[in-house]
Amino acid sequence: MDFHLRGGSPSSSSDDHRYPNNNNNNSSLQPTNGHSSDPMHSWWESISKARSRIHLLSSILPPSDDGGAGGEGEDPLSSLADTDRPARSLLISSAAYTSISAALSSPSSGSGEDPLCHWLYDTYLSSDPDLRLVVLSYLPLISSIYLHRIHHPNSDNPLSLSGFEAVLLALYSSETKARNGKPVTISIPDLTQPSLYHTPRNPNKPSNPNPKPSNPLIGVVSPPLEPQMAVKSTKRACIVGVALDCYYKQISQMPIWSKFDFCKFAARWAGQDCPCTSDFDRKPEHFVEKNNRFENETNVGLEEIEDEIEYVADRVGSLDIEVHNYSSSEVGEEDVRIPLPWELLQPILRILGHCLLGPLNADEVKDAASMAVRRLYARASHDLVPQAILATRSLIQLDRRAREAANAAAAMVVSSASGSNANTPSKAKKPEILLVSK
Repeated sequence: MDFHLRGGSPSSSSDDHRYPNNNNNNSSLQPTNGHSSDPMHSWWESISKARSRIHLLSSILPPSDDGGAGGEGEDPLSSLADTDRPARSLLISSAAYTSISAALSSPSSGSGEDPLCHWLYDTYLSSDPDLRLVVLSYLPLISSIYLHRIHHPNSDNPLSLSGFEAVLLALYSSETKARNGKPVTISIPDLTQPSLYHTPRNPNKPSNPNPKPSNPLIGVVSPPLEPQMAVKSTKRACIVGVALDCYYKQISQMPIWSKFDFCKFAARWAGQDCPCTSDFDRKPEHFVEKNNRFENETNVGLEEIEDEIEYVADRVGSLDIEVHNYSSSEVGEEDVRIPLPWELLQPILRILGHCLLGPLNADEVKDAASMAVRRLYARASHDLVPQAILATRSLIQLDRRAREAANAAAAMVVSSASGSNANTPSKAKKPEILLVSK
């Protein structure tokens, strides 16, 4: 790889700034080696570095066709550099996201000589947290393009992807350093012991008056990470998964278009649509709702049962055909499904869970996440992966319950509003007081 491990972005001319010293005897006010404990100096240094990174990015990106928002040939990134928080402005700018996404999606992107990959690599190594968030916001697009070109290479013109791999390794190395060789674990409650939230109905007196406390069960979410100097084929899924885990940790600060793109890419990774995605949308045919309780119908005829058996048999018999259509490219949309091992699927489901159930997410993000989860459920059903089936089914059921609760709340608001208009209570009048003289 042609990338060098540098400590961050190039410093601007303001890094050598010296405060005027009016008192020659007070040497403590003079910064040493360009560093100062003054918070104002640190703030200005952060602003200067962010502006220098934005100006460098503006020189890398090709000029836009519309000439910026004003239509007069003005660079849209120049206005971002002049704000009070340039890094944050770059993060939430949809115009900047569109320009950078177009550059990353070009056929020649991702090589070791790609200047945009160099910019992303150096920017993530900077100490500014907002600049690191900017790089993380483009991780869904980088992962999608990288995995697509790896698993669906162009045989006519194979391209080097060392630029994308350097950015992914930068995220992987930072997470490896943060974990410090320790695994990510969770405590699993012991179901044989009473919890803190209930009391057994028939408590049994222990034979031993001083029982030893049971050891807590520990579940390993992620094993310890090993340092990697290159993206090997056996470690590719782990490296991309760890990078997506870094994205998940900061997902609450990611812009809406970044989350939407991730949901769209996750649906493509799962493969083309198939009838399994609508399994949870079918209403039970042999159950009726009565008094808010579901009871079995007593008049289910023999013909209906036979039809149900034939339907299930047809579905089982057509599984091979559905799998063939699922992986073929004869349907209009291009098939871009990729291998999804658990170490890669696990962070994908975490991100989709946030996009699906986050209360502050837009409806577009929730709908895109719902489609992605359903496609992943169909993919797991075809591949017969128990962990993925259980996780995706749980997310789909949580999504359905959340939507049903939202619809019920909206219907209640509408009914209460219509009822208040029809029978609006009048304001109670104060009783009149008559002063009568005796």
